[in-house]
Amino acid sequence: MMMRKSLMVVASAMVLAGSFAAKAQSDGRTVWDGTYSAAQATRGKAVYAANCAMCHGETLAGIDVAPPLVGSAFLNNWNSTTTADLFTRIHDTMPLNNPGSLGGRSVSDVEAYIFQMNGFPAGTIDLPPNPAMMGTTKILSTKP
Repeated sequence: MMMRKSLMVVASAMVLAGSFAAKAQSDGRTVWDGTYSAAQATRGKAVYAANCAMCHGETLAGIDVAPPLVGSAFLNNWNSTTTADLFTRIHDTMPLNNPGSLGGRSVSDVEAYIFQMNGFPAGTIDLPPNPAMMGTTKILSTKP
């Protein structure tokens, strides 16, 4: 009888934990909710300068065929996608001369810098270094 009660408690705890995880991943968060920290964006600026500026420019405005990472062209392109989508694109395809060479922390730091440069507010915690941990946080061009 004691074993059965213990199993029921464990099962209940697992269901409760699962519902919290589902809530965290579908909580309607957007980049307007402070999804990165100011310190992370500062780190991202340094990573960007070393790995991205040669193609996208010092001001993130784009150069030649490299698209801008700020402004309406960027925001229209990424509007209604997720922070995980942008992370995956950066991680898997950048830098152009060595795709996939940036680690998760470097990628999320660059993403934080991009968000900062697009005027999205900083929060108190870092953007996670793994897209699976980002949930469904949306990139929205205008504040909801």
